Amino acid sequence: MIIPMQKYTFFVYHKEYSSFLKDMQRLGVLHIVENEKDITDDISEKQQVLSKYNQTIKQLEARKVENFTETHDTEFKGLEVVEEIKEKQKELASIQQKNEARRRELISVEPWGNFSVELIDKLKAEKYDLRFFTVAKKKFNQDWLTEYNAEIIAEKGDAVYFIVLHKEEQELNIIAEEIPQPQHTASELRNKILEAEERITDINKELDKYAKQNLLSLKKEKALLLENIEYEKVVLQTLNEADEKLKILTGWVPKTKKTELDAFLEQHSILNIIEKATSKDKIPVLLKNNMFSKLFEPIGKLYSLPSYAEMDLTVFFAPFFMLFFGFCLGDAGYGLLFVIGAGLYKFKAKPEWKPILSLVQILGLATIIFGVLTGTIFGINLIETDFKFLEDYQSMFFNPDKMFNLALALGALQIIFAMFLKVINQTNQFGFTYALATIGWLVAIVGTGTYMALTSFEIITENTTILYSILSLGVFLILFFSDVEISIPARIGKGLWDIYTNVTGIFGDL
Repeated sequence: MIIPMQKYTFFVYHKEYSSFLKDMQRLGVLHIVENEKDITDDISEKQQVLSKYNQTIKQLEARKVENFTETHDTEFKGLEVVEEIKEKQKELASIQQKNEARRRELISVEPWGNFSVELIDKLKAEKYDLRFFTVAKKKFNQDWLTEYNAEIIAEKGDAVYFIVLHKEEQELNIIAEEIPQPQHTASELRNKILEAEERITDINKELDKYAKQNLLSLKKEKALLLENIEYEKVVLQTLNEADEKLKILTGWVPKTKKTELDAFLEQHSILNIIEKATSKDKIPVLLKNNMFSKLFEPIGKLYSLPSYAEMDLTVFFAPFFMLFFGFCLGDAGYGLLFVIGAGLYKFKAKPEWKPILSLVQILGLATIIFGVLTGTIFGINLIETDFKFLEDYQSMFFNPDKMFNLALALGALQIIFAMFLKVINQTNQFGFTYALATIGWLVAIVGTGTYMALTSFEIITENTTILYSILSLGVFLILFFSDVEISIPARIGKGLWDIYTNVTGIFGDL
């Protein structure tokens, strides 16, 4: 359900305006009507700072530190703490990146063992080259050991690692892969990796300490900053009259908060005007649903919230979504895992995640129901098994033919139900005339279906006049009321196109 909104305009003396806004903020009843004003540089800067707070808080929460302690420093400088944490995170990322590169280098260097880079440089100064090669064992030529002064350093798997020491002017005829001279030995790399890991441990301890000592205070700072930003935005939307001595502010108030707000306004003698919403107004949408439907609101929001003049469809699509989810998965075993897993996770989940987990359990329950109907558990089809204890029950399970018919029935039910909702929505938004084309579709579909059911059960005798009358009435409404704002010939043309698109669309949806 969409909560009705009322438009309030307040007229406040400038000296009392600051306290008035704070009271409005405390009451939390007002959604400000925004004028087309550019955000000030001050607000923009504060929003950037808020973004830094959000990022830092998210990083500290991810550390899963317990036993938080709140700092009581009255001069707590949250932004400085944020920057310090940012530097630590940057250092940590840099060390981890370098260490990963060292590990990759270590893999390539390990076969060569320990050697002296200084000694290699001295050999170069004396016109000697020390070169590194690797080749498959079966391709290694033993003559290289004597002919080129080669030395095998290591054999790993199918590969031979060897070096060749030769005069610079000597040419080599060795068919093998030459490896660039390693810049570090394996022991040097291991030491550097160990040192880096110790530093990583130290930084993580420091960040854990930041989380323990500053997370709560940072959240408070963030809340204050957010309040400040919202306050400045309200001030920006305020109109000034009478040499800026009169402040005028307009906003939307949910009907559920009206009594509370009216009592406050009367107590403080604040002049105000209440207006009804018009179709031209950009009205905020606030949903209020029962406990079951409320769980499905996040799914509805993935698409978009309804406009203020529309119906809130959450309560209507929730049972169908649950049914079709269960139908698609249709496995009692997996459904049971959903129910148990989400139930256990609720014990450690944050409060904001518990409704999502409840939704998972409901979807799991639907999955169990359809799994039982089809006789499917953990991918095992019980209809086809040879378990003796199931022989008396196998005939009760829905085979694929029955499930196909059930799918069609549920699909038809949802489509027809959606058409009824569309009639109500169009009537509420534009008037009954705008809903006549949809009513025509209902007359044609439901009327024809009812006629066929009554004749098939021999409740009434077949009478083509009745059938043609139903279809004629439906087609008439579709053709002549497809768009009430255009001419009759244009309506007929649009109605014919609607018949084509809707017939193909309905079969596709079904």
